[in-house]
Amino acid sequence: MADIPTLGVEEEFLLVDPGSGAPVARNREVADHAAEQGVDLQLELTSCQVETATKVVHTTEGLREQLIHLRRTAADAAQRAGARLLAVGLPPTLPREFPLTDTLRYRDIGERFGMIAHEQGICGCHVHVAVPDREAAVAVANRLRPWLPMLLALTANSAIYRNADTGHASWRSVLWARWPSAGPPPHFDSAEEYDAAVRMLCQSDVIRDDGMVYWDVRPSEDFPTVEVRVADVPATVAETVLFAALVRGAVMTALADEKRGEPLPPLPPWVLKAAYWKAARDGLDGAGVDLQGQIARPMRALLEQLIERLRPALEAAGDYAFVSDGLAAVAERGNGAMRQRQAWRRRHDVADVVAEAAAATLETG
Repeated sequence: MADIPTLGVEEEFLLVDPGSGAPVARNREVADHAAEQGVDLQLELTSCQVETATKVVHTTEGLREQLIHLRRTAADAAQRAGARLLAVGLPPTLPREFPLTDTLRYRDIGERFGMIAHEQGICGCHVHVAVPDREAAVAVANRLRPWLPMLLALTANSAIYRNADTGHASWRSVLWARWPSAGPPPHFDSAEEYDAAVRMLCQSDVIRDDGMVYWDVRPSEDFPTVEVRVADVPATVAETVLFAALVRGAVMTALADEKRGEPLPPLPPWVLKAAYWKAARDGLDGAGVDLQGQIARPMRALLEQLIERLRPALEAAGDYAFVSDGLAAVAERGNGAMRQRQAWRRRHDVADVVAEAAAATLETG
């Protein structure tokens, strides 16, 4: 496993009232309770959110064990604080407000960005994969761009929002795109060009600091990794591990292609944006855009094609069978968006959606 890159995962969760399902501003209390159990939860922009972070791992089984432990600990801490932990991209219920976490940085972001910051409660999942250096991270990011819509569709988990079916599998990604440095990453020819772009965004006051570079793939500022941020927080641990395994396989494949000097096909920004929108709307059980033929094809077929493209890397990491079987299982059972809609259609009662999401959050199978 010496040549297989390590990885780590961050997951953001929503805190809701156990009775109404409405977001509750208790992240500090939840973090304090988790700390008593030896788990450090990060406070997110709004005080109805917390974030977990795994340690660096080498295997998907090790990742699964950590994610189960972190979700269980965070859920227990939430319960002790009078809240409920949900792995959802957005609140299913109608929130009264999203109070910001009271830190200097978050207060400043709230003042600068107004309703973009105050209408949040957005929960995503970030996968870090080790790469040799920042040049490699930028090159990998360029090569991952065509695969991001498929990863978004796979993890979509925000169909129900404000007591309504949004008509999108991932409404989170639509709302998230309002930030000036979010969504599909631009192509950069070098780390120098990437850093110059970030400096421009900061110096022109478009973003507050480099921590607000929210593109769906970026070189990490804190770790020697490339960070893939395209996903809604997946509904279950199994889906997060599947997503992380695919991301690592994609990074390994991109590194190998770069080393061989494989040409990078042109990808016009409007085509990528169209593929993103289609993935966000239709999700795993719908159609996506085949970027080679620029036609609609079933998303599951596109994902199966991606798995075969990544097969050498997945086999090297020992993840090919897990990923193939995992996609089939998620497609049969339904990802987060599909399960939300199944729950919603029973009675059009958001309580059913909240209950389904709470159960999925702690599902270990």
